[in-house]
Amino acid sequence: MGEHFELTASIGGHHQRVVVTEVAASLRELDVDGVALVQDYPADAQPPWCAGWVLVPWPNRVAGGTWSYDGVAQQLDITEPDNGNALHGLLTHTPYGVSAHTADSMTLDASVSPQPGYPFELSTSVRYQLVEDGLFVTHRLENTGSRSAPVALGAHPFLRLGSVPTEELTLYINADTHIEVDERLNPSGITTDVSGTGNDFRTGQLVGAVDLDDAWGDVRREDDGSSLHYLEAPDGSQVQLFMDASFGYVQAFTTTEFATDGGMVTAVALEPMTAPADAFNSGEGLRWLEPGAVWEASWGIRYRPTREFLADTENA
Repeated sequence: MGEHFELTASIGGHHQRVVVTEVAASLRELDVDGVALVQDYPADAQPPWCAGWVLVPWPNRVAGGTWSYDGVAQQLDITEPDNGNALHGLLTHTPYGVSAHTADSMTLDASVSPQPGYPFELSTSVRYQLVEDGLFVTHRLENTGSRSAPVALGAHPFLRLGSVPTEELTLYINADTHIEVDERLNPSGITTDVSGTGNDFRTGQLVGAVDLDDAWGDVRREDDGSSLHYLEAPDGSQVQLFMDASFGYVQAFTTTEFATDGGMVTAVALEPMTAPADAFNSGEGLRWLEPGAVWEASWGIRYRPTREFLADTENA
């Protein structure tokens, strides 16, 4: 909702386009060479299922909205009433302002002010940069307050691959452990090896055959610490989620009731997270940002066409 900001570019012989919303700096549309890589929704609608939101200063849930700071109990607003949790941070309904704009990028800013359950001050920004094969996203958090602040971040993009029905895509999650949750979707304290279980997506599972609201840890990393997770079409083309070394967790969520201009469709969110659910209580993946300190973390979405397409392009 709010204003929509659009950016187009031609880089490396390819054409890129992205649309971001003012509220929650939400990623609403992305395409490369006319291939849609993000599931869009009606322009005048609230983002379905948190689509594209930036999640700061925590992704996922804080159980009961309660945690402790220096021995003092903190109570966050309950924003997931069905499960009694604080969900997806403090900026999901906040308008962002555009602070920088170039031919191929835009930066949006928003601040976190002291409030019940989070008595800290943050300056935050998110930079969306179009690149040859998709989008590169950089988050920046600065502690503008006077005391150390707990921070984590994430994003909630719903990925797609052009006109291929999402239920026909195969989901690959390159992670070795699955985070078990209780009936309120909070971590139970048990993390399991995915080997030999239905939670093993390292060799892929069909989206239409699974029902997910799950998180994984121990992501498999490249030499630079980054990790890669993706959706693959029957023709071998892929839409990839790239995460830098700051992101150690990935969440997958599926729904058959994602509202689009053409009606309800199956959709899948593949969410980069620097910490799992309830990190304010467990401390897992949580970062403490000192006054004046800055933290940056990046992820991106990449399009990989079929090998046959690449071969035809190279021989043209």
